[in-house]
Amino acid sequence: MTAKATTESTWQQDVLDADGPVLVDFWAAWCGPCRMVGPILDEIATEHPEKITVLKLNVDENPNLAMQYQITSIPAMKVFNKGEVEKTIIGAKPKFALEQDLASYIG
Repeated sequence: MTAKATTESTWQQDVLDADGPVLVDFWAAWCGPCRMVGPILDEIATEHPEKITVLKLNVDENPNLAMQYQITSIPAMKVFNKGEVEKTIIGAKPKFALEQDLASYIG
């Protein structure tokens, strides 16, 4: 299961109105570290579909959301719950480190 894309037009429904936690991966096609972390997030999405939703937001195609959430470096991941940012993870990390960061959601 690969992470689904979200956009400015689907943001409200996909993220803010979602039931349960949603991890949003702020990324861009030209970003090497983003391409490294993408498959790891896909694995986490596949292994824990009932616990956390994983979405990807292309910052080049959705600059208003990138500005709104103060994304200054990518990859940046934010966990939203009930429309609020609960956790921010910056930078590419190995799977075990991401799983530790997300333990309160997927543990």
